[in-house]
Amino acid sequence: MNDDQIARHLRRANDVALRAMQMGRHPFGALLVAPDGETVLAEQGNIDTVHHAEATLARTASLNYPAGFLSGCTLVTTFEPCAMCAGTVYWANIGRIVYGASEEALLALTGNHAENPTLSLPCRELIARGQKAIEVIGPIPALEAEMVAPHQDFWKR
Repeated sequence: MNDDQIARHLRRANDVALRAMQMGRHPFGALLVAPDGETVLAEQGNIDTVHHAEATLARTASLNYPAGFLSGCTLVTTFEPCAMCAGTVYWANIGRIVYGASEEALLALTGNHAENPTLSLPCRELIARGQKAIEVIGPIPALEAEMVAPHQDFWKR
């Protein structure tokens, strides 16, 4: 994926996050992008504290596409995947993760909010302990402010 594709897909994932927020859910969004780097195969907003956008999308993808195909796909998400989501991406055999803002940036926004007890475990660290190579791209500094914006007041409620 080139920089233009990454930016376009992150902005679309952020639109998904905004829709999730309009439905009263946490403002996170994710896309599954085909190996061509262009085609969006699926999109998912956050559902609740257990059904995160990334994990839900990865599970659905694993039911609909063969592992060999998913190894060429990219999961694009507004924030760095948590341990649950990174593990699900790993088991779904999705070959690349692209995220806009870091888990550290999220923690700075949420603090000790009961609905988002952020784990201090970077997804790269979790992925590195596995037996499959998954490329991880992120955070994307040029877009971090856009990814953070929906969260600015959300966690103060």
